[in-house]
Amino acid sequence: MSKLDYCFSNDYMVLRPDRAGAYELLHLLFSPKVGRNKAVDCFTSTELHSFRRRLSIFLNLLLQLFLLSLVGPLVAVLGGALEFALNLASNVLHGRMEYPDRKSASYRSITGLIDPRVDLERSITPADSRYHAALCVMASKVAYENEAFIRDVVTRRWQMEFVQFFNCWNEFENAYTAQAFVFCDKAADAELVVVAFRGTPALDVARWCADVDPSWYKIPRLGRAHAAYTHALGAQRNIGWPKWVEHVKGKPQRVHAYYAIRDAVKRLLEANGRARVLVAGHGSGGALAVLFATVLAYHKEKAALDRLAGVYTFGQPRVGDAMLAMFAERNLDRPRKRHFRITYGDDPLPRLPHESSAAHFLHFGIRLHFDSLYNLKVVKELPGDGSSSSSAAEFATSRINAAWELARSAYLGYWRSAYCREGWLLMAARAAAVALPGLPFHRVQDYVNAVTLAGSNIPKDM
Repeated sequence: MSKLDYCFSNDYMVLRPDRAGAYELLHLLFSPKVGRNKAVDCFTSTELHSFRRRLSIFLNLLLQLFLLSLVGPLVAVLGGALEFALNLASNVLHGRMEYPDRKSASYRSITGLIDPRVDLERSITPADSRYHAALCVMASKVAYENEAFIRDVVTRRWQMEFVQFFNCWNEFENAYTAQAFVFCDKAADAELVVVAFRGTPALDVARWCADVDPSWYKIPRLGRAHAAYTHALGAQRNIGWPKWVEHVKGKPQRVHAYYAIRDAVKRLLEANGRARVLVAGHGSGGALAVLFATVLAYHKEKAALDRLAGVYTFGQPRVGDAMLAMFAERNLDRPRKRHFRITYGDDPLPRLPHESSAAHFLHFGIRLHFDSLYNLKVVKELPGDGSSSSSAAEFATSRINAAWELARSAYLGYWRSAYCREGWLLMAARAAAVALPGLPFHRVQDYVNAVTLAGSNIPKDM
């Protein structure tokens, strides 16, 4: 990519681990002239005199290089083999003597294998204040699966109308990096249209790097936005976020997430006069969800925004600065609150990227935080954000929390709800998390449990 690719922004800083050699890394430590560093795309005149910020960039590049060059190939081989083996074992245990097909309706991702629940909790009816959150969290969980699996769940298990699965092109990475699906609660005269974005797959190291990457653009009228999520959502080289993207003659047709999903939602709203829209996602899928709604406002899509029932994100990382936060809150939370950011325990993803000052990245929206007992609190910031506790204390605390979650899981399904009963694979993952906190994969199952056990405390729009 050349600097012309970013000309839609009047200020930007994009890290380039693919260009980070020994010279570029050392240059970051000893020179403030980051604009002359090949490992950082920004204006040539850009200087960073803060050694702390340059050290942060240096460490982030090292982490991305480590993940891509060492962990990436290992995870791709071992992780893929593990997923295939677990699907084969599942087929045998269920009496299906067949070779696992990654495109079939029975093939599950690692996320789906760890927590196999796909049915909606029957006790949570459309009249329940938890219904929107419950539908969104399960849709966010199912979004990790393949198209055939999702279609089967929506139509057969939920008795709803599957509309479309989207596998979306990233102009900056020349790859398909965003997936989402759209469904309606009914085939005719629908009352809800739901958009669910896929989060970071458990075995996708390139997307791990996107989550930790603190790169950003400053977009006129909008503010600083996370670069990787901007790319994935469908920003265009050279022109950024035009309201319309025309097909270029002679080039293959590729679907860009924001534009394709926006047009699908608008068609559904025109065909269903009473329908309202829910947008959801877990992890990085939550980041795409809130950016999708924000760009709708950026493009003044009033008809769609007026019928937005809510944006529910689960374990969402930070997506922008104070200016973007004010823009989003002005458009999503007025005249009523519609962006609900749900977090659980010490999930690490909402604390990313680590550049957390208002000048770079911060959180916004209604914050609904669940502790490890699934007690709900509305908090101003995440517990532990900006904590000054020592790494040794965090190390010990994280293991104590993981041990408690393992013990809690043994009786949760008998004490609180049979719907929350956990299988042997999830229990094994929780046992592994005692030694390696952060597993299992930023805890989508805990968000399902939290919404299920929340009673009547989770709001719809406010």
